[in-house]
Amino acid sequence: MERTAQVKRTPKKGALKRDDGWAWVMLLPNVIGFLMFMLIPMVATFVLSFMEYDMLSAPKFVGLQNYKDMIEDPITRQVTWNTIVYTILTVPVGMVLSLLLAVALDSINYLKRFFRGAYFLPSITSMVVISIVWQWIYNPEYGLMNFFLSFFGVSPKKWLTSSSTSLISLAIVGIWKRLGYDMVIFLSGLQGISTNYYEAAQLDGANKFQIFWHITIPLLRPTTFFVFVMAIIGSFQVFDQVQLMTQGGPGRSSSVLVHYLYQNAFQYFKMGYACALAYLLFAIVLVLTVINMRTEKKMRETF
Repeated sequence: MERTAQVKRTPKKGALKRDDGWAWVMLLPNVIGFLMFMLIPMVATFVLSFMEYDMLSAPKFVGLQNYKDMIEDPITRQVTWNTIVYTILTVPVGMVLSLLLAVALDSINYLKRFFRGAYFLPSITSMVVISIVWQWIYNPEYGLMNFFLSFFGVSPKKWLTSSSTSLISLAIVGIWKRLGYDMVIFLSGLQGISTNYYEAAQLDGANKFQIFWHITIPLLRPTTFFVFVMAIIGSFQVFDQVQLMTQGGPGRSSSVLVHYLYQNAFQYFKMGYACALAYLLFAIVLVLTVINMRTEKKMRETF
């Protein structure tokens, strides 16, 4: 019986070149979009951060003056601190609530899709609509927040117009809006965990808390890291609800870094200074992301 030799055909050079050409054609829209909306604006922002530019006259080179003014500016320090406080208020609480919600939804067998869609709906709702609804909830005279707290003997509060509660009020809105998005991410991570781990733990006599703490939490570490990084980036870029609900007030009690950047660029026409603030924001987010990545790497090596 004769053996038929299988001939392995290699593509011709001309075919490879044609494939490469089509690949570049398919990638061209993304490359153009990246250049126009990412790379070129980043380079232009970096250049303008060394300029004095009011968008009406020609830019004037001032060197590091914008960065020096930024360091000496007390408002910059205040809004940066407000941004950090907002992050501390929203990220841990939001992650814990979204994880618990995901675990609860993963354990039920009825109306799972309905509840998933209901909780996810705020994350895709316009911030304008959300701001209007929460302004009504926070209304000091007839809002639902004060009405609910009145049952516990809490006196009415001016949530958005008091310097002691304005930032907390915005943080509650931020947690509520992002809760469904993080829940879906955690839910997908939970569904990727094999049931064999849970069955083995149950056979060993582990209770639900032990299973959650020693199996679910460690196996969700990559998902948790992703949610944590994205939540921090999102919290440092918060702007919509600040501008729509408090305009950074009263005073500067609820103004954050992006809001102050917007004011310098489009209200005070200090575009060069605004670009310097943009790179301050970029530096903070970059440093936090690198720290988180290294921490996650060490934790992965430890476990």
